Amino acid sequence: MEDDERPRKYPKLSNDEGQEDSEPTMTGAVGSVPHEHAAQPTTQNDVATAANGADDKSKDGQQTVDESKDDAPKISKRQLKKLRRREQWDAQKDQRRTQRKEKTVARKQRRREALKEAREEGGQEAVDQLLQTWMPNRQKFKQSTLLPITLVVDCGYDDLMLEKERISLSSQLTRSYSDNRGAPYRTHMVFSSFNKLLKERFDTTLAKSYNNWKGIRFMEDDFAHAAEQAKEWMKEPNGGQLAGMFANKTDAAPEDGEIVYLSSDSPNTLTELKPYSTYIVGGLVDKNRHKAICYKTAVEKGIKTAKLPIGDYIQMASRQVLATNHVVEIMIRWLELGDWGEAFMKVIPRRKGGTLKDSGRDSEDPSPEGDVAEADSDEEVEAAEPEDEADALEAEAAAPSTNP
Repeated sequence: MEDDERPRKYPKLSNDEGQEDSEPTMTGAVGSVPHEHAAQPTTQNDVATAANGADDKSKDGQQTVDESKDDAPKISKRQLKKLRRREQWDAQKDQRRTQRKEKTVARKQRRREALKEAREEGGQEAVDQLLQTWMPNRQKFKQSTLLPITLVVDCGYDDLMLEKERISLSSQLTRSYSDNRGAPYRTHMVFSSFNKLLKERFDTTLAKSYNNWKGIRFMEDDFAHAAEQAKEWMKEPNGGQLAGMFANKTDAAPEDGEIVYLSSDSPNTLTELKPYSTYIVGGLVDKNRHKAICYKTAVEKGIKTAKLPIGDYIQMASRQVLATNHVVEIMIRWLELGDWGEAFMKVIPRRKGGTLKDSGRDSEDPSPEGDVAEADSDEEVEAAEPEDEADALEAEAAAPSTNP
């Protein structure tokens, strides 16, 4: 029994015998080393070395994890809240569009009923009076005249603005286009350097609405190239007529025109707008981070600079730096009124505390608080849409009544 339990002894190998001549060791036999333990250390030094190696690997692994954590982008709670609000706003875009359509349909129906009632009670005279109440500037828009003058908005400062500033600028450009298109005397208008993130916003978020805008040019080239091209546009037969403030300048010639970059940092002051001239406005919203950037850009190109004569007519309670659309609207107003003071008072926001130096009165028609509200994409699109509803109302008002 004892012999059966005792494992079988194997003959001792001599030192000079090769390993291949020895009998194979049975797994589990006394003196054999299992395969899974063959690589384990057998001495204290080996154990210490293996432990140190494990510690190094552990440290390396922990360091890799730490580095990956450091490389991960960090976002603050405030930024996270903004991101969530933006996602919620985008998710409700279709719902807002549907609501606007429903409101538009309801408004049109109310106006049709009001027109019908006015025609029954007072005839065409009552209809015309009602239309004038709804659209006080409609008559001016119908009489809009193109003048031989060009306004260029330089959009070449795209990379100097934050995302929210580009959003604000896109709203300002939309307002500038709308103001010019609806003015009694409109100008040639160009958006130059329209080729970066600002264009991407118009192409994506604003659904390329600018493709439907009329009487405006979008150019990838810079403002200097646009100004040279404008000389040719204004020479053409349909390049504009000498009317309004230019009516008494019948002797003006295309070669007498000039190119001026408007900047509040310029030492020169603009006294009047001249026919066949091009005026460049910097399309930049930067909260005064990049000081005198427009002036420096114009000087580098060798282009004449000037500033609006705000200080000659208006007493300002804050700095004389205006938003892009305000500068554009002021010049459009001057073409209509011929008076800088009146143009300033109709455009400059109330918050800037502007008063006429000769009267001390406040603005008669101040703009809303702030430079320009950061309108969402849907509002910007609506602001630039043609007045199709007004056309439809006038057509309906002019149609003979079908009532017996």
